[in-house]
Amino acid sequence: MEFKDYYQVLGVSREATPEEIKRAYRKLARKFHPDVSKEADAEARFKELGEAYEVLKDTEKRAAYDQFGDNWKAGQEFRPPPDWDAGFEFRGAGAGGGGASGFSDFFETLFGGASPFSGGRTPGAAAGGFRAGGEDHHAKILISVEDAVRGARRSIQLQSPQLDGAGNVVLKRRQLNVNIPTGILAGQQIRLSGQGGPGVGGAKPGDLYLEVEFEPHAHYRVEGKDIYSQLKITPWEAALGAKVPAATPAGQVELSVPPGAQSGQKLRLKGRGMPGKPAGDLYVELRIVTPPATDEPGREIYRQMAAHFAYDPRRETAA
Repeated sequence: MEFKDYYQVLGVSREATPEEIKRAYRKLARKFHPDVSKEADAEARFKELGEAYEVLKDTEKRAAYDQFGDNWKAGQEFRPPPDWDAGFEFRGAGAGGGGASGFSDFFETLFGGASPFSGGRTPGAAAGGFRAGGEDHHAKILISVEDAVRGARRSIQLQSPQLDGAGNVVLKRRQLNVNIPTGILAGQQIRLSGQGGPGVGGAKPGDLYLEVEFEPHAHYRVEGKDIYSQLKITPWEAALGAKVPAATPAGQVELSVPPGAQSGQKLRLKGRGMPGKPAGDLYVELRIVTPPATDEPGREIYRQMAAHFAYDPRRETAA
């Protein structure tokens, strides 16, 4: 998928005001409108202009797009970083089918129906005597697997786009203390009452909904309510069986390795996954690690093992 430089498409700078962006779009849209233009690529250019304007006219879409900065050039191969929209506070009812259809794969990846930036926007009214509840706001946050298992209270930072007095898009940041419920799963939401948009005419503010995703973890992988991890064991622990310490998101446990265990074998710890009714399970995948033979006595032990077992693990796969 190619990166699209929407500022280049409209012929404006990254510092352009909303009014400058609107003027540039109208001028080019008239020039390349398929009904009047004689350019061979008029229809494609007109569509590209509409896509660029759809992003740059919208304060939130533009601020999200601007996060990629000058690191990408038009035509470069592009893949958005994982969870690139985490911590970005936006207005509206969340992801829906909003936005324009028929735009490029680049647009759909960032702002399509599955994006938090696809929903419609409802500007607050300011007429005298008018009362209206504040808009709900939404944001994605990243939490650790351990916090989801144990529950926690954490300070998070959100950023939301606004226009300053000169018409430039700026990001306003705020800190919030959030209670992470025990057993919350990826995709579920935490509701913060009254932390959304302000009400009009004295009406109550909207709510803030935080959609949870898990941070990448070096040891744990979560699938639904089940948690997966790996445990390194020695060849003798695998062959003879052993009780070994194993880390879990809830704390260390003693794990029984059965005699004759094999690499890749999974041991199930019932109810040690995500808390809930019912709770998920924890699956520990065994990984046998062979100690290096760094001295002559060690090498001699391996030679004795080779002579004693005469074992060929490739025999079953030989042609």
